[in-house]
Amino acid sequence: MNAATQSLTLQGSAGVIEALLDTPSGGVFKGTAVIAHPHPLFGGTMQNKVVQTLARAFVQCGWQAVRFNFRGVGASAGTYDEGLGEAADMLSVIEQVAPAGSLALAGFSFGAFVTSHVAQTVAPVRSLDKLVLVGTAASRFAVAPVAPDLHEQTLVLHGEQDDTVPLTSVLDWARPQYLPVTVIPGVEHFFHGQLPLLRSLVARHLRT
Repeated sequence: MNAATQSLTLQGSAGVIEALLDTPSGGVFKGTAVIAHPHPLFGGTMQNKVVQTLARAFVQCGWQAVRFNFRGVGASAGTYDEGLGEAADMLSVIEQVAPAGSLALAGFSFGAFVTSHVAQTVAPVRSLDKLVLVGTAASRFAVAPVAPDLHEQTLVLHGEQDDTVPLTSVLDWARPQYLPVTVIPGVEHFFHGQLPLLRSLVARHLRT
């Protein structure tokens, strides 16, 4: 993302996990954000533009941001595991880069699905400061519900014209929870041409 981006080699249940760390200038940060990427079998990596934009928003707001490749992607060991192993990967990353202190979780598309389950695992044992779910793949996977006491800390963003994950599927997931969804008119799944707006909306949520 910038000259200060650091490469990390972490360990997971499938072996090595490749990751990148971005820290605010001055090295002082309020907490750690762990960010999950889109579907591994469809070109999803930690270099995805939406994932990079999420990292920029967190760094801009004083967080250090860690992106990582799920098992079988890039230099990360292992093979695709339908979300189960990927959730284990994310939990391993959290344990190693943010064992204590303020924690935020974020994910895009398949990564949002994985993040929802990781949040469900983490929240009962540790405070989650922020949760950001973008393009949540509710039409393709069983996305976990967000605990009611996490709703105020949660931002769910979706493009009105998303042709990969229809907006209706996200609303059907959110409706029983009375969980608000922020809809961006005219935007599709990958936020082409609207990444600055995405960053602005995430930053606004992080500042509240």
